[in-house]
Amino acid sequence: MNSEGRLHALSEFLKTKRSMLRPESVGMPSGSRRRTPGLRREEVAQLAGVSLTWYTWLEQGRDIRVSPSVLNSVAKALQLNEDERKYMLTLAMDPDAEQGESDHASPAVPASLKYIIDELRHCPVIVSDRRCGIVGWNDAAAYVFLDFAEIPALERNMVKLLFARKELRRLAANWEHFAGGFLAMFRAYYGQYVKDEWYEQFINEMKESYPDFTRLWEQGGVSYAPEVSLEFRHAQAGKMLFRLTSMQAQGGSELRCSIYTPAPGSSTETKLRQWLARKESHDSDE
Repeated sequence: MNSEGRLHALSEFLKTKRSMLRPESVGMPSGSRRRTPGLRREEVAQLAGVSLTWYTWLEQGRDIRVSPSVLNSVAKALQLNEDERKYMLTLAMDPDAEQGESDHASPAVPASLKYIIDELRHCPVIVSDRRCGIVGWNDAAAYVFLDFAEIPALERNMVKLLFARKELRRLAANWEHFAGGFLAMFRAYYGQYVKDEWYEQFINEMKESYPDFTRLWEQGGVSYAPEVSLEFRHAQAGKMLFRLTSMQAQGGSELRCSIYTPAPGSSTETKLRQWLARKESHDSDE
């Protein structure tokens, strides 16, 4: 993302978050003359303790002088959560201080991590890089989602697959909630690696190809490590309930593990155990 793209992303994010706030939620009268939803710029400026001109320039994406303390006041005024605050600061501050060159090669999954995900036999696990490219998975993930081995490596991007593959659209009972979680994580990467032009190109391609992507992307969600509950409608196993935990792998790699743990009290783990038993029996017969 070049400087112009970074500031444009900041502008769109601030506008989105301002439009989502209701005046009464910040102690201001709602009135009847509001032409658009959300707060006015002058109201955000007042809440943040900054001048209207400065906030207007910030929201317009102008290249102005900013400081973490003032940006934190804006974050508080807009009621941003911690992930959203970090995202805003990353976009607003000097990009020379950030990492993320355009050169990128998906890191290999270390043998130790591969051992761990294989041992989580009844928990689907997907390992992805900072572009949400899928670089590792276990058998349970291949059963619940897709056989990723059959997809060319360059096309194994989880964000793209969520919109392109009908199997994944049908899988989640609330597909928009499922896809939105990945987009929130993807946006966190997008803000972090401000020098990587790949993100702008990928986002533009997704907008051109998938209208649903544009609609969900414009909601502006940000999450560095989402933990959500999901209901899947599997073609073979039927209803399956999972809790998704997303965590960064330790060390200098850019790998993230998305672990789908069967929900306690559900039949999901039993279904996975039965499937694994059938698979092992079939493999032994060959």
